[in-house]
Amino acid sequence: MSDLSIVPYPHPALRWKSKDLTRIDAQLSTWVRQMFDLMYEANGIGLAANQVALPYRMFVINPTGDPDEPDEEQVFINPQIVRRNGSETDKEGCLSLPEIFGPVTRPERITVEAFDLSGQGFSYELSGLPARVVQHEYDHLDGVMFIDRVADDVKKELNPLVEDLVKQMKYHQEQGTLPSDEQIRKTLADLEEQRTKS
Repeated sequence: MSDLSIVPYPHPALRWKSKDLTRIDAQLSTWVRQMFDLMYEANGIGLAANQVALPYRMFVINPTGDPDEPDEEQVFINPQIVRRNGSETDKEGCLSLPEIFGPVTRPERITVEAFDLSGQGFSYELSGLPARVVQHEYDHLDGVMFIDRVADDVKKELNPLVEDLVKQMKYHQEQGTLPSDEQIRKTLADLEEQRTKS
C-alpha cells in the first residue's frame, strides 16, 4: 500500500467499525510512524487508523502535539476502555473535519487497556486532556465522530461546514480524482481481511 494520507469527512473509512488486529509486524510499525508524521504535519494530538483509511483498531496520540517530545508518543493497538468516571465538557476538533470545532461532554477519567508495537499489553488510568484524546480516537474506531456527540443546536450550527466537505468529496469523486464509495469500501474490506479476525 502506498503512503498514507488523512482522509476528510465523509470518506467511508470514517464510518467503518474497525476490527481487532491479529498481528503486529514491520508494515504496521511503518504505518504507525507515518501516522505520527501526518498527525504532526496537521498540528494534531491524536490520529486513528480509520482516518488514514486503515480499518484496524489502532490509534496514536501525543497530547503535547510536539514531535520533539517523542517520549509522549503512545500507540494503542486493540484498545478497550474498561472504566469511565466523572463528566467534563470541552471543545474538540478533528483532522478529518478541518476548521470544525464543538463542545463535547465525555467522562473525565478513564482506564484503557491496549497493546503496544512490541505486542505487550498495558493499562493506563488517564484524566484531563489525555483521557479526552483517547476517547475521541477510540470513538473513531467505532465509526463515531465528535460531531455525533455535540448538542443538537451545535449540530445545526456546524451543518453548513460539514455539508461543504460532503460537496467537496462528491465533486472529487465525480471528477475521478477520488474513488467511489463502493471502491473505497471494497479496499477497506480487502485490508480488513488481511489483518483482522473474521
